[in-house]
Amino acid sequence: MEALIMAMHRCNQRQLPFVLFGAGLPQLRAKMGNSKSYVERLFDFPSVAALKPQEATKAITDPAFKENVRYEQAALDEILRITLCYPYFIQEWGHATWNIAENDVITLSDVQAATPTALMRLDEGFFRVRLDRMTPTEKKYIRALAELGPGPHRSGDVAAEYGAEVSSVAPIRSSLIGKGMIYSPAHGDTEFTVPLFDEFMKREIPGL
Repeated sequence: MEALIMAMHRCNQRQLPFVLFGAGLPQLRAKMGNSKSYVERLFDFPSVAALKPQEATKAITDPAFKENVRYEQAALDEILRITLCYPYFIQEWGHATWNIAENDVITLSDVQAATPTALMRLDEGFFRVRLDRMTPTEKKYIRALAELGPGPHRSGDVAAEYGAEVSSVAPIRSSLIGKGMIYSPAHGDTEFTVPLFDEFMKREIPGL
């Protein structure tokens, strides 16, 4: 990271026609800042968050419209509610709903019937990949965080749910941040890097 930043800084000093585009998890800004103090002057860090409701609606309805299929408003509202307008989740619910619908008007009942399939696909792929990278103690910490809900949550509250002092679980938290499972949106706060992971952990590990 440090070498990359230094190389971009040298390109900037020499006014070379070179541009770098990159993407990362929310902790990227802090990691780059820890590498070199001048990083804020060198890079822009636009936030790529969930879609706005109208954008999410368009992502769902436009492809269907091209196939002469439309969604009932209640069906759209349910997809937006359950996916939190997260782009990849919209893809999964759109895929599952499309396959289960039998008519050219997709209804709320279609979305509800497709939800178990969409969740299963997320659990077996998107979420499972993350879970498999954790150690047993990391899983316990993540499960404690999940018990508190989506977040963000104070690190002390997570430690209390875990059943230990903040200082003793700090290395676990740091490791999980390094793996991209959680991040710190503000000093002392902890939050999942992807939505709905708390619900997955509760399904995967029903009790602490």
